[in-house]
Amino acid sequence: MPIYADQVSSDLAALPFAKGHGTGNDFVLLPDHDGSRYGERVDAAMVAGLCDRRRGVGADGVIRVVRAGVPGLPETAGAAWFMDYLNADGTVAEMCGNGVRVLVRYLLEEGLVADDGDGVPVGTRAGVLLVRTAPEHTLTVDMGPARDGLSGATVTSAHPAVTGPGTAVAMPNPHAVLPVESLDAVGALDRSPEVQPAELFPDGVNVELVQRRGPRALAMRVHERGVGETLSCGTGVCAAAWVAMRADGAQPGTTYTVDVPGGRLWVTEDDAGSLHLRGPAVVVARGEIDAGAILR
Repeated sequence: MPIYADQVSSDLAALPFAKGHGTGNDFVLLPDHDGSRYGERVDAAMVAGLCDRRRGVGADGVIRVVRAGVPGLPETAGAAWFMDYLNADGTVAEMCGNGVRVLVRYLLEEGLVADDGDGVPVGTRAGVLLVRTAPEHTLTVDMGPARDGLSGATVTSAHPAVTGPGTAVAMPNPHAVLPVESLDAVGALDRSPEVQPAELFPDGVNVELVQRRGPRALAMRVHERGVGETLSCGTGVCAAAWVAMRADGAQPGTTYTVDVPGGRLWVTEDDAGSLHLRGPAVVVARGEIDAGAILR
């Protein structure tokens, strides 16, 4: 039975959940293996309530843990599980680089998958992504290449900390990567910096403010559409690294480190142009949610 904000019954007062994060980019995971608990999509009011940091669990987004192939999901051949990801305001995102690592960490810990060395394929709205265990309790996800069309377009912003033209990148979420001399000069990111030309981003845009820290080293802050400023953004980190790699003429196999407020991530581009994102993923809690209290 799908759960909607105005249809919470007493038998749905204890919903299982888990909470996890990747470099501080945090998520509520909702087990719904056969797709029967929430219908084709978790109601936006439920998502917003869960993500509320004072009245709910608190998160940047919600991941419905569901088997691939259930009604309402895109076809993702070769994957047993699907990451049904929603931003904190209930809007759909194409995918989430930190979220997919957290999902696989959860699946591994629950014994629902095993990494036998070939990785764990996960269905997303960006296609099937392969996630592998890596050293130091990290996971690496093959994010695929930056998508043609949007990627490489020049963008500008009048934000006072921005020092020059930026670059649009689709990973496949839309990103605007903007250079700054100092992240300290950015100030509050309560609102997204305006980016031009706005018509490049009809569905909104994630904005990355990126500072060079040295050879193959970047630092970044991000304002995510549908969320606000977050401590990290996996697709945004890949977008920032992609721009720097092209500016530097980096060879395939070169790894860039990207520091975000929540920690450090590593991006390596392979010979085929796919970006491999490595970073930590941690499940910190499991329990039950009183859906009625969340939505009251």
